[in-house]
Amino acid sequence: MVEAGNDNWNLKNTAARTPPVQKIQSIADASENCTEIPEKYVIPEINDSLVLNGAASPGDLPIIDFSRLCKQSEEEIAKLSLACEDWGYFLLINHGVPDEVIENMKVAIIEFFRLPLEEKKVYAKQSNNGFEGYAQTLVISEEPKLVRGEKYILSTRTVAGRNMKLWTQNPPTFKDALDQYTEEIQKVANIVLESIGKSLKLDKFIDNFKDCQQSVRINYYPPCPHASNVLGIPPHTDTVGLTVVLQVNEVDGLQIEKNGVWLPINPLPGALIVNSGDIIEIMSNGKYKSLEHRAVVNSEQERFSIATFHGPRADAQIGPLPAETPGKSEPYYYKTVSFEDYFKMVLAHKDDGKNVLDYMKLEA
Repeated sequence: MVEAGNDNWNLKNTAARTPPVQKIQSIADASENCTEIPEKYVIPEINDSLVLNGAASPGDLPIIDFSRLCKQSEEEIAKLSLACEDWGYFLLINHGVPDEVIENMKVAIIEFFRLPLEEKKVYAKQSNNGFEGYAQTLVISEEPKLVRGEKYILSTRTVAGRNMKLWTQNPPTFKDALDQYTEEIQKVANIVLESIGKSLKLDKFIDNFKDCQQSVRINYYPPCPHASNVLGIPPHTDTVGLTVVLQVNEVDGLQIEKNGVWLPINPLPGALIVNSGDIIEIMSNGKYKSLEHRAVVNSEQERFSIATFHGPRADAQIGPLPAETPGKSEPYYYKTVSFEDYFKMVLAHKDDGKNVLDYMKLEA
């Protein structure tokens, strides 16, 4: 059975096993204010990697006007195509999500993470509920690394598939706020996915995302004086189709890897951040990219964000889509597998440090 779940998705009742990860509560307690980090948990590659000085300005990332996509503007769809091909990321303006819906969601997120730890633990992720639920992301794995933050992951679509036992009752506004927000974001995702299909000239593309699955990952990153040595989320690509990110309090933290350099993304007030995931790269046969990204923490300010993930319907086939119009054919670079087999692959390899695309690529 396939259900939406983590920053990607999860499969219930599968035989996939992952390497053990030990939560070290004593370290979490000792480093509540992040005043000291044991040497063996420092992540040296943060300082070794190249980071562009200064955050990316709105002029650096492609900007797509959602209102023009709604009107099926050929010019805007062409811009979208270039954004997906060259970047895999873009800022979406004029998205039409009501300000009140966004503000209510922001307030609910902040109020939830302000709750006492014991109250949040009531909704903690359990071994029998996949990736859903609340969790601290200060963990140590087989290769010791310190990752600092909190996350709250929920499946939001389909509605019938929700695990309401994991939906917090406090703040009382949370459920309605998330309901309204994810409904509006789904409308946005539908238009963006339809426009991507048009840009690829693949009529069958959007068919794979009808009745699509949706989940959210709500993130909290406390400030840390040793921010250069810890990560909020380690480098990864999204194994889903399309991700829509709302930066709750406009604090820098998201970075994308492009041309061997980590590029900080500067929040643009009123805009959503959108990126294509591994499934779109596969379905486009590599034309549209799924860029690696990570979250860093701030030395002085806390940061909140909510990422909403959209994947294809449960019976979709994950593989390159055939061209709808005659033309010069090119070889397929990726396998075609069922949705369920794809996410079994995701789970089986999620801790080996490799991208799932490596396992989906056909041998040359």
